[in-house]
Amino acid sequence: MELRNSRILSLMQDKTSDYGERIALGIKGLYGWREITYKGLSLLAEKTARYLIEDLEFKKGEGIAILSESKPEYGACVFASILAGGTTIPLDIKLSIYELKSILSDCLPTVLFVSQHYLDTALELQKEIDSIKHVILMDEHINKDGLTDIYMLPEIFTAKWRQRSSKSTALIIYTSGTTGAPKGVEISFKNVNAQLEDLTDAINEILPSGKKTTMLSILPMNHLFEMTVGFGMFLNFGHTVYYTTSLKPKDILGVMREKQIEFMLVVPAFLKLLKAGVEKQINSLPMATRLMFKFMYHLAKFIPSYAIKKMMFKKIHDSFGGKFFGCIAGGAPLDLEVGRFFERIGIKVYQGYGLSETSPVVSVNTDKRHELGSVGRPLRHFEAKINEENGELWLRGPSVMKGYHNQPEMTAEIIDEDGWLHTGDIARIDKDGHIFITGRIKNMIVLNGGKKVFPEEVEAVIEKSSYVAEVCVLGTSRSGGSKDGTEEVTAVIVPKAELYNQYSEEDINRMIKLEVKSLSDHLAQYKRPTNIIITKDELPKTTTRKVKRKEVKQLIGV
Repeated sequence: MELRNSRILSLMQDKTSDYGERIALGIKGLYGWREITYKGLSLLAEKTARYLIEDLEFKKGEGIAILSESKPEYGACVFASILAGGTTIPLDIKLSIYELKSILSDCLPTVLFVSQHYLDTALELQKEIDSIKHVILMDEHINKDGLTDIYMLPEIFTAKWRQRSSKSTALIIYTSGTTGAPKGVEISFKNVNAQLEDLTDAINEILPSGKKTTMLSILPMNHLFEMTVGFGMFLNFGHTVYYTTSLKPKDILGVMREKQIEFMLVVPAFLKLLKAGVEKQINSLPMATRLMFKFMYHLAKFIPSYAIKKMMFKKIHDSFGGKFFGCIAGGAPLDLEVGRFFERIGIKVYQGYGLSETSPVVSVNTDKRHELGSVGRPLRHFEAKINEENGELWLRGPSVMKGYHNQPEMTAEIIDEDGWLHTGDIARIDKDGHIFITGRIKNMIVLNGGKKVFPEEVEAVIEKSSYVAEVCVLGTSRSGGSKDGTEEVTAVIVPKAELYNQYSEEDINRMIKLEVKSLSDHLAQYKRPTNIIITKDELPKTTTRKVKRKEVKQLIGV
């Protein structure tokens, strides 16, 4: 039998040898920066794995859950799990105890690694979940009676590391922990290795060859995009990854300047916030300076050189630390206006696409053509096609998951007998193989006459308004009249907070409705919102800043 996790084990050893004293991971705490080298990361993982195998008698294939914010120790625990032959289960720290219990009852881990911040939650979970035999702290020198932390373990770094087959489950990523059966995506070592191979091609086209790049991580480690690319792939290349404890743009910019950050993985919502911050600064400048910016911004449209654009907008780049040259944006559709803004000022935006079920990256737009509306061509080992009946994107390849944990029927619904994964995304593929994602089947609104509306298309138009902070378009059921029970297009809008300092609530509601009506002229008549709901409350979101449409429906009482 082919023992494919041996490749990951040898990679860890090779990288430790190649980059031993180079900083691998770092985070800013209360007492300054805490950094760990490639060698230090390896030693911490090895002594933790030895403790699991020899002291705790951890068995090959058992589950190891991790409940923690992103931090250097997280990576050590992931590697320790691989060395010990475990299946790693990263948990979403934003879930409730009820949701976490549902997940852990499904996967039944025997070990739970936890950061100090979530220790009380972990201890409560241990009482409720019989399978959890050991809770281990990830922080140094935390005085908790009877608990072990990974730093206080004996300095013994050798054991017989466990080999597992290519078909064995490396990770279980839960994409939902709320109602019904938990949905745990099983990722095998074969899936992980296929991603490493494919992403090597993509990263080689994006990052300077042979040069150490300093990255900033702002996505949670329980998100597979961050785990695979932001952690595994970037360490594979010998880069340095920093974490931040704050997601406020001001604090992130501070880290970018202090550590001279060059590259990031982001969700589009972060880029939108960053753009708004830059524009706010520009609008506070004297009129002559604002006019000069507008002129240069227009001129930059015709300049292909990023180096020249960087000089043109030097002050903006200096506010980012002066070294930041690009990012991969994934997890949600990219607002094209936001993408164009950063491209114009000399920052490369590589739009990516993927799903947890594809381990997760399917494509990254590294093409020289670099059309912002596209998520690029599929990675080397993926096949992609469009189902002619409904426009759904289907994918096949070695990165497609094993299936949903303990859910064979749910797995059969998404992966057909020929191995094609039905993504649920509406897409088109052009003659050159570039993928364009246009909507989600489950979000689609079907109107009375059979016309179909994709909310994402309507949202993209409304988002252009300078009055709108957030928008969610969804289908709601009409009541009364001849169209009773049929769907209508509803827009739920959060106005920008500063408007409430200048206008009354009544005036804001009127302004927003007039604005939506004006912008809707760019849409076909049937796509225009017939119901506009305005709320001050921030829309509910996932950890990757995707709006939770189901919860928005509950919020507005439909």
